[in-house]
Parts: sequence; C-alpha cells; structure tokens
Amino acid sequence: MTYLDHNASAPLLPEARDAIVAALALRGNPSSVHAHGRALRALIDDARAKVATLAGATREQVVFTGSATEAITQAIVGGARALDVGGIVVSAGEHAAVLKAAEATGLPVTTVGLDADGRIRVEEIAAAMARADAFTAKLLVAVHLVNNETGVVQPVDRIEVLVGASPHYLFVDAVQAFGKIGLEFAARAPDMMAVSAHKIGGPAGVGALLMKGHADQVRLIPGGGQETGRRGGTEAAALIAGFGAAAAAFPQRYYAADAAALIDRAEAGIRSLAPDAVIFGAAAERIGNTSNFAVPGLKNAVAMMGLDLMGISVSSGSACSSGKVGPSHVLKAMGVPAGLGEAAMRLSVGWDSTQAGIEAFLEGFNTVLERHRQRRGRAA
Repeated sequence: MTYLDHNASAPLLPEARDAIVAALALRGNPSSVHAHGRALRALIDDARAKVATLAGATREQVVFTGSATEAITQAIVGGARALDVGGIVVSAGEHAAVLKAAEATGLPVTTVGLDADGRIRVEEIAAAMARADAFTAKLLVAVHLVNNETGVVQPVDRIEVLVGASPHYLFVDAVQAFGKIGLEFAARAPDMMAVSAHKIGGPAGVGALLMKGHADQVRLIPGGGQETGRRGGTEAAALIAGFGAAAAAFPQRYYAADAAALIDRAEAGIRSLAPDAVIFGAAAERIGNTSNFAVPGLKNAVAMMGLDLMGISVSSGSACSSGKVGPSHVLKAMGVPAGLGEAAMRLSVGWDSTQAGIEAFLEGFNTVLERHRQRRGRAA
C-alpha cells in the first residue's frame, strides 16, 4: 500500500499513539481538583506547551478545540460576535470551513480572487479595507497560509503589513503550514490562527485556536469555563495528549527537504510519462510536500480508481469536498478550465513517505495512462 494523501490526514505517529494509550489508562475529569483530575490536567498542560513550541506561540495562546474546523468557526463566527466587525473578507481559495463560517456570520462577505498561479490578490484585500475605512467599519480578514489543494504559499506577510497596522482583524488558517514552515504566532501580526493535530501525525478530533490576548473574548462554546473560559466542554485529554506528542515528534520525523525531493521526483516522472501534464501553481512558491496536476482528458475519478485498485492512495483535492462532482473551487478561482479541473489530482507526502512509494505511484500512473491511451485509441 502506498499512501500519498498526507494533506487529508497524516498517519498516526507512534509517539502520538503511545501518548493516547497512556492517557486512556487514566481516569477522572481534568477540571477536578483531586489527584486523578490533576494527572489529566498535567497531560493537557504538557501538550499545550508542546503545541505552543511548534507554533511559536506562548502556552497561554493555545486553546484546544474539537477540530481545526471548530477553531476556524470559533475565530470567524465567534469573532464576528465579539469583535464588533461589520464584514468578513475571505479569498476564493479558502477551505470550505472558512467559507461556510464566513457565510454563517450573517455579515457581508467580500471574496477576493486568486491569480493564475493560485496566490491571493492582496490588492483586492487593500481595496476592501479602504472601502470599510470610508465607513469607519472594522473587518475580519480570514485567509489561509498554505493552500491545501495546490500547496501554494500565500503572501500572508504582505497581508500582515496591511492588516497589522490597521483597526481590522486578521485570522489565518495555518492548518497545512503547521509543522512544515515556521508560524511564529506570538511575534507575527495575526490575531488568531487555526492548527490541526491529524495533519502532523496526531489524532483526528482535536485542533487548536491560537489567540492573542486581545482576542480572548472570541468564543463559540461557552460551557463551564474550560480552556480559561475560551472553549467550554470537558477536554478530550487522550486526544490532546496525542496532539502534544505529535507536535514534539513531528519535527524529528518530517524533513522539508526530503519531502520536496520526493515531490520533485514525482513531478519529473509525471512530466516524462505525460509531457502534456499541467502542474498547478508551479510558478508560485509552494510548500514542498504537495503537487496538484492534471493530464488533459484523463478524468481524476478514473485515474484515482485505477490507482486505488493498485493500492495507491491519492486525492482529487480537499478531502472535505472530494466526493462532489465538478472541478475544485480553488482551481476554478485560478481560471483553470472545467475540463482540466476535472482531471486534477493531488499528491501530498509526509513523515512516512519514501522514494519507493513515489516509484510505486509512477509505475501505477504509467499503467493508468496506458489504459487511458488505449481507450482513447479505440474510441478514435
């Protein structure tokens, strides 16, 4: 079996598995003051410190949530309630979690475009801010740092310069960047960031919202005062322990240069096998573990089914929308024609990916291509 879908979910790290099992052996409620509760609280505090270290945040800035989607929704829906904003600004390439949360606020939503290489059009954010400034309205700008489908690294540094010195607020979806490039949350301009455990080899079912002190009133689930009142509900101590273990282990397991070398080999092989292949975002800065490509005329559903039968797992983009018919909204925003978008496939590598896995993919992809050419020849 060859797994090349780390952007959807990375395999569980052994360190995370061990931490989860150990935590499951404990009993009690981490909010209780007795010894059993204190033992669970210590696990959570330790995990908070480890996640903070990987995110370049302080421990106090880490709020555990039930997922990155919950963290995103807390930032946007909770932010709309608490920060006295008059509108939301998103890009057309955002994850569905961001787009749906923006819609759920009930506020006016301004959607800025992507260029042909998949980068957010920063000048359109500046224009939206200028319009808001004319009415002395505050905005919540919600953008992603790394696109989950194309791997394009967004110009968030430029967006920070715009928003950081203004009365507006900035939320960054850092889910695909976390652990792969430095976030340095405490030192940077964003007011909030979302991260996820299962993208770095932790368990699904736990994420975190990084929050600056002035955003502490941004809440979604009031509950009983857990997470210093910022997210109610008894913490999932075992999952949080796994998150912390993954945050500590991932930097020793994942090497950006190795991931980039695997993707470079994959893309060279794809181009050799299919010279007409298109690699989306190739002219932009991309995170090294992701490649999104298409061979004109080869529908991704057909190609992925063929690869799956050979034990090779790739995707057509976001796992949250991969079952939908039609091209990716990200590629559509980049101006990719619908027919080519329906051929798009994504490879994403991670901590357990190997050269052998890439070679297995290329061998399987060659078989899929040959079958496609034979069918096309018979049809002609």
